[in-house]
Amino acid sequence: MARYLVTGGAGFIGSHLVEALLAQGHEVAVLDNLSTGQLSNLEGVRSNPRFCFMHGSVLDELAVDQAVQGCDVVVHLAAAVGVKLIVDQPLHSLTTNIKGAIVVLEAAHRYRCQTMVASSSEIYGKNSNGPLTEQSDRVLGSPAVSRWAYSTSKAVDEILAYAYHRERGLPTIVVRLFNTVGPRQSPAYGMVVPRFVRQALAGEPLTVYGDGSQTRCFCHVADVVDALARLLNEPAAVGDVFNLGSSEEVSVEELAHRVVARTGSPSPIVHLPYEVAYEVGFEDMARRVPDTAKVQALTGWRPRRNLDDILDDVIAEAKGAGLDAPQVGRASPPG
Repeated sequence: MARYLVTGGAGFIGSHLVEALLAQGHEVAVLDNLSTGQLSNLEGVRSNPRFCFMHGSVLDELAVDQAVQGCDVVVHLAAAVGVKLIVDQPLHSLTTNIKGAIVVLEAAHRYRCQTMVASSSEIYGKNSNGPLTEQSDRVLGSPAVSRWAYSTSKAVDEILAYAYHRERGLPTIVVRLFNTVGPRQSPAYGMVVPRFVRQALAGEPLTVYGDGSQTRCFCHVADVVDALARLLNEPAAVGDVFNLGSSEEVSVEELAHRVVARTGSPSPIVHLPYEVAYEVGFEDMARRVPDTAKVQALTGWRPRRNLDDILDDVIAEAKGAGLDAPQVGRASPPG
């Protein structure tokens, strides 16, 4: 049994990881300021005697020091996430991600804790080649485009993790997450799957940004958590970086049609220009597909759930929250 600290543990991915670690018999502490996470995500574990919640920010050095002290492993998930939040508040993204990583890594080094740092497929920028390996080039646009602030901040987080490992001997692991989706993911920050599902269940138009030809791969949060747990238990993972995601590629347009079909919704599909959805000059990538051969070779991990499984889980959760698809012919008119 080990003692884990999960920063951002009240968030979407963090709460699922907390449940998995507790199920394995570990002690788990969570540090979260609840800016995007929710205590309700941890409702199922709050009575567990091996669980502890601490309300605080990764920018607070004292709070982080107190949270890390006595832990064996730190999983750093706390970050500013979601394209909408990143575009609207680029300074917040830079500060939270870069300073937060520095504070967490310094405390982990102080107490000699193994540390996993969550990065993102956003670090590849506009590189639309694929599948992308861990060594693929980063292709970024102008620094004046606020979207690239997040990509840059996560790249700095990775560089910090590598530097602490190489220069100070801190055992670090970096994971690059490619579109993790599933129950508990909020649509509030531009996440496309929960947004489409809620629009469909409300009978509203599904808004596809751009022409919808851009492709993505979506991986179930349960599969991602499985990969995280395997890497945390693999000594050979220390000092390295791993892509985590699915290879099932789908266009955003096709994703919208599949959501409509699986919800039985009468919702139409409409297209919204990027400059209307986000800002003038917004840039997107045509394709984003991970190469996960590295993690598969080391741990044997492969995603077990496909896109339809993911959609069914997200739809079931939304319906359980009181949303349901309207009858055909009774959808509300677009507002």
